[in-house]
Amino acid sequence: MAAELHPRSGKLIGLSNSNRTARRNQPVQEFNHGLVLSKEPLRDRDVFTVRIDKKVNSWSGSIEIGVTALDPAGLDFPSSATGLKGGSWIVSGCSVLRDGRSVLEEYGRDLDQLAEGDRVGIQRSSRGELHLWVNGQDCGAAASGLPPKLWAVVDLYGKCTQVTVVSCEPPPLSAEKETIEQEEELEEEEEEEEEEEVVVVHSRPDKFPNNLDSDSGTGTTGGGGGGSAGEGGNINTPTGNGGVGQGVVTGGMTTNDALLFHEKCGTLIKLSNNNKTAERRRPLDEFNNGVVMTNRPLRHNEMFEIRIDKLVDKWSGSIEIGVTTHNPNNLDYPATMTNLRSGTIMMSGCGILTNGKGTRREYCEFSLDELQEGDHIGLMRKASGALHFYINGIDQGVAAAQTPGVVYGVVDLYGMAVKVTIVHNHNHSDRLRRNNAIMRALSPDVGRPRPSLSLTPDAEGPDRLLFHANCGQKAAIISDGRTALRPHATDDFNHGVVLSSRPLRSNEVFQVRIDKMVDKWAGSIEIGVTTHNPAYLQLPSTMTNLRSGTWMMTGNGVMHNGTTILDEYGHNLDRLKAGDTVGVVRKEDGSLHFFVNGVAQGPAAWNVPPSVYAVVDLYGQAAQATIMDDMVDLPPLPEDSSEGPTAMSPGSPCSVGGASTTNDLRFHHLHGTNAVITNGGRTALRQNCRSEFNDAIVISNRCLRDGELFEIIIQKMVDRWSGSIEAGVTAIRPDELEFPNTMTDIDYDTWMLSGTAIMQDGNTMRNNYGCDLDSLTTGSRIGMMRSATGDLHYYINGVDQGVACSGLPPGRDVYAVIDLYGQCVQVSITSSSGPLDNSLCTSNITEKSFPIHSPVAGVAHRLHSKHGKNVVLLGDGCQAVRVGGYAHGIVFSAKELKADELFEVNAVDEQWCGSLHIGLTTLAPPELPSCPLSGLSPSLPQLRTKVTWLLCGSEVRRNSVLQRQNYCCSLDRLTVGNRVGVKRCSDDTMHIFIDGEDMGPAATAVAKNVYAVLDLYGRITAVSIVSSSLLEDMESEEEEEEDEPCALVPTVMAFLENHGKNIQLSNQNLTAARVSSYNQGLLVTAQPLARQQLFQFQIDRLNPSWTSSLSLGVIGHSPDRLNFPSTACCLKRSAWLLQRDSVFHNSLKICENYGPNLDTCPEGTVLGLLVDANSCLHLYVNGMDQGVAAQDIPSPCYPFIDLYGQCEQVTIVTNNVPAVGGESGETRCQGDMEKADMVDGIKESVCWTPPPEVNPNKTCEYQALCSRFKDLLTLPDGYFNEDAKYNLCYCESCHKLRGDEAYYKRGEPPRDYDEHSVSNALKKWHIAYHGTSVGALRRTLDHSQLLPGTSSIFSVSPVKAEGPNGYSEPEENSAPGREVPRVRLSPTMRYSGMEIFAPKVQFQDPRSHRCHQAQVGFQVCVRPGSYKVGPQTLGHSEPLDPRFSNSEIEWITKEQGGTLLYGLLIRVE
Repeated sequence: MAAELHPRSGKLIGLSNSNRTARRNQPVQEFNHGLVLSKEPLRDRDVFTVRIDKKVNSWSGSIEIGVTALDPAGLDFPSSATGLKGGSWIVSGCSVLRDGRSVLEEYGRDLDQLAEGDRVGIQRSSRGELHLWVNGQDCGAAASGLPPKLWAVVDLYGKCTQVTVVSCEPPPLSAEKETIEQEEELEEEEEEEEEEEVVVVHSRPDKFPNNLDSDSGTGTTGGGGGGSAGEGGNINTPTGNGGVGQGVVTGGMTTNDALLFHEKCGTLIKLSNNNKTAERRRPLDEFNNGVVMTNRPLRHNEMFEIRIDKLVDKWSGSIEIGVTTHNPNNLDYPATMTNLRSGTIMMSGCGILTNGKGTRREYCEFSLDELQEGDHIGLMRKASGALHFYINGIDQGVAAAQTPGVVYGVVDLYGMAVKVTIVHNHNHSDRLRRNNAIMRALSPDVGRPRPSLSLTPDAEGPDRLLFHANCGQKAAIISDGRTALRPHATDDFNHGVVLSSRPLRSNEVFQVRIDKMVDKWAGSIEIGVTTHNPAYLQLPSTMTNLRSGTWMMTGNGVMHNGTTILDEYGHNLDRLKAGDTVGVVRKEDGSLHFFVNGVAQGPAAWNVPPSVYAVVDLYGQAAQATIMDDMVDLPPLPEDSSEGPTAMSPGSPCSVGGASTTNDLRFHHLHGTNAVITNGGRTALRQNCRSEFNDAIVISNRCLRDGELFEIIIQKMVDRWSGSIEAGVTAIRPDELEFPNTMTDIDYDTWMLSGTAIMQDGNTMRNNYGCDLDSLTTGSRIGMMRSATGDLHYYINGVDQGVACSGLPPGRDVYAVIDLYGQCVQVSITSSSGPLDNSLCTSNITEKSFPIHSPVAGVAHRLHSKHGKNVVLLGDGCQAVRVGGYAHGIVFSAKELKADELFEVNAVDEQWCGSLHIGLTTLAPPELPSCPLSGLSPSLPQLRTKVTWLLCGSEVRRNSVLQRQNYCCSLDRLTVGNRVGVKRCSDDTMHIFIDGEDMGPAATAVAKNVYAVLDLYGRITAVSIVSSSLLEDMESEEEEEEDEPCALVPTVMAFLENHGKNIQLSNQNLTAARVSSYNQGLLVTAQPLARQQLFQFQIDRLNPSWTSSLSLGVIGHSPDRLNFPSTACCLKRSAWLLQRDSVFHNSLKICENYGPNLDTCPEGTVLGLLVDANSCLHLYVNGMDQGVAAQDIPSPCYPFIDLYGQCEQVTIVTNNVPAVGGESGETRCQGDMEKADMVDGIKESVCWTPPPEVNPNKTCEYQALCSRFKDLLTLPDGYFNEDAKYNLCYCESCHKLRGDEAYYKRGEPPRDYDEHSVSNALKKWHIAYHGTSVGALRRTLDHSQLLPGTSSIFSVSPVKAEGPNGYSEPEENSAPGREVPRVRLSPTMRYSGMEIFAPKVQFQDPRSHRCHQAQVGFQVCVRPGSYKVGPQTLGHSEPLDPRFSNSEIEWITKEQGGTLLYGLLIRVE
């Protein structure tokens, strides 16, 4: 047979030498897409042999070889051979995989160890067995039952970059005969063993290798001896390939010497799976007592490896693993293994603990606490005594140099770790890493018979899948159980849950077709599985409200027991139409998969128990669905779903190394005190940015590699401080860094760029560097890179600014440092971070997703009817498909782009090579001839008739002339689901967006009248528009509203029917009441809050039995699917919450002392929310703006209220309430505010007086405490006015709640006094204050004026009557002179309320029995002209009140009737 390769191959393969030699292109940059197949199917006994010509050391892993039943002529080549399904057997490392799943471990030679020149072959024997041949030696049968027609498969993976086919012929008869004889002898030996020792058969492991080496017979003998050892005896096993090198081992282990968990274990451990799986009981109640050990000591060079099966997100800390010399039979198991103080070495976190004490703080790059379900952890004691740990097969290096000879493996299921299983994947670390991702994304096999199809009984039989008769109260089952519907779909949007009549079998696909939709509601169909039997289930209003045994796909996310576990999973179900289909299947391995229109969305959940029922929730728009019986045409899952939306998270150690397609650079969890890390470690911000300007240093999570770019984009700045962002590198590890105020305070091992100055260790070493960080604005990108020679480079918007400094230590690790200083508030790591080579650039464009519509409200963009001759427009001009060839795919936007208008598409199909081109052009499509446009250029770079700016790959071109290179990640790397957009900004620059991320200015001086232009070139054959225009709808409205630019048409707001379980709505959903308990009172509006629209509601009823009160805020996502927690503070996704006097974002406090304390708001208070044109959130209290509470509020957003504690009922205010400062009902827009009214976005000095009937202090606890103290004084009630509007509280909350100003003017002439309000009855008198003692209160009140002889040392002093000259001494022996009361007052309580004037008295609160201190004083009306202003005479000399000078802080009067008591003042501490 001719030994040739098929001309169709992986996308990076180049064939030569008459298709006998295959080479993987870009071997240093790419590690996969190197698949080749034989040209013809293999004949029986033919060995298809290749020679390894070239290898590189950049990667782990190497050649893989096998066979497949898939015809290469029609094969869609996956990225690697392990992605082949439909009857494929692949040898990878020393494992055998069938359709991507491991079926045999420890087989034959390790292919990863083969060198250049070695030969490897694959053979299908005449008995239908698969044999691997290495350098002419048969490795034995790897698999059996192979189909007759197979093609050879070779994968040039990892290190292997070139192979040549050397032969395809039968082996020499002598070699084949020897192999057959060995197999027959082996079978005879096994038959004899079965006859002689039956007990051995029952003790065998789950899997045996199909071939044994020459001394495997002794291994079997040793295993047989183990049969008696299991009964308590000792065994001696000869040392060999399978023997124990330690000699004597105590009993208790199984006869096959397989590594298992010992039966004696921690008190909370439950063993299963033949002691290969260990699980900690009560994981949500207990976090320790989960220690397990191996059943025997570890051999030298033996891998002990476990897989994490289950984690819980409750505790801190996670799994710990290591070795111990303690025999499990004699060990008294501790609560945690690190408590042992002898013979124990454990890896905990990222460090090593020996006998419970830390010996290495940073052993490896990854922490065990960060591993995820599915990750592998292993350890090995080398023959030299060195102990190594492995994470997902990657050797982390020597953890301990001298390990005792006899050690047991030990695992501590601590904290988050709940369940692990021992795996036996040894000696092929690279395959472990890749297969870990493959196993996570495992999908139904292509070509493999489906039990649900081939084994399902006749559709008319009793086992047919139907809907159960027990369904939601608004649902009905018709058509003999095949169809479910909501009969009154336009009246109700929920209570439409239906379940299958029986549990699903493994691999059985349950699929329904949407028959009918209504467009009245938001949200749509939901599908999933549940363990609940429909016959006994009390069906909820929506299935996502169920809190146990339920997995549902809702929207494009997945929820488990009402909690979201995947946010961006697959195609959004809310966008489906009538006729679309959705399905679900539970695989044999317990993984759950969903289908949309027959397209598999990848694994959504794991460890789903068997016997689950299918669930369909006819929610919102979905009104009717029918079960699909005919599943024959259902397309299979993708061949390699590991690259799909459920691929491993970027933070997982699986993504390390060159094989990663995601960037693992993040911000470290250690940072400055004012810094906050969000967005999975990608975003850093400085909290309290208007009151704090420093203490916000952030650092990279790992050290930078040589030539690796760390780049961030500035997302937010404030125009308040001087100075801005500072960036650089440091050789100080994050855990050793004591974060200073600013990074330039560090005096060692640190290099920073501050403004234009390069600073080393806090000292300026160079000025006037090529860029000025203080001049950067929002959207600017800053990057830094250390070269291999030790030079530090900075990059601004992708442009190298040259060498900043030299001499960075090349042998030491350096970390990137960002100081969020001054004006710079928030930054995010860009997708350009990574090796500084465009071909190696990593970004989020590797993630797959399905076409989505724009989240922005408005008119969807359209494509122009003039386009390339190979293009067909679909969907009313929203989708373009290239139907032939690889070129002539130019399309234009239907209209010119306006300034700052984003035109965005996503790829929905791909083929060929090359990719999309995108840009802007002055060529007007209406001027082109009618379609087909045969005269239009075949590709966009050739379009030169008008000025065109475009992005080709990563190059920016103007009329095909290169303008800049390496602008961004190459568009050639786009895949299906990635979004790309173009925008012409108001500064005449062109910006490219990839998956929503601005890549920065690509071109300048762009003309104003331009169209978006795309070229469906090469691999991208179809795109769909996902953007929309906000301006088209509003043009006519703007014309109509020119006369009243501030007028807004408010949306009528009402509460959504989806709310907390204790809420009851009434009054056309305008009134909400909490009917029980103190929580579960969350409610949200059904309509989004428009910009500049004030949403207001009134507090109707308070219950003083509870403490605390309502909170309110906005959420940035649709509430239709919102799973309402018990309180608003549990909202952690796109939520801004106002609670008490603080502001929270995603449950993180971002602002304190904002506005009044909401807990003190009384009944009748009107609260409001408004988002202004700058996306800032404002709180309104009784119509008064409290200033900016939060910024960057998304659109749309929905107001929510939490009826918590005292607050039991609210009602939406529907009448138009005048805005602050408005008069005669006219709305006052933000643009009308005076400049003096705005200070840093916080409105001040605008006084609003509440209506008299509203008592803002009704529920103020501080006022109630003062009232109780007054009652203790037993003063007659007749002295006090009972009108509530005169009994006011001046605590900070009540002061803000009423909108009081700090100072007022009063009297004729007007004179200032502080904030205590006074009736208008004495409006011409001035106001002053008088501090006194408690003992003087009654006498003063009895005389209605300040009298001599009071105990206050401040208020009254007796003086002699003045003589003609103003003052005369009394004559000797004369009668005493007439004393005139001289009264001292003050216009501020800050002076008259000092303790020297108003002594403190201690009292016990009769309600709380707590002790407090109180002071008293009087508010006094003073007749103008009856007093003199004088300087301070008592107390401290420093200024007391900024409004009053100490030289005029005392008022002195001697006139009778010049003062009048107005109010009693009480202050309690």
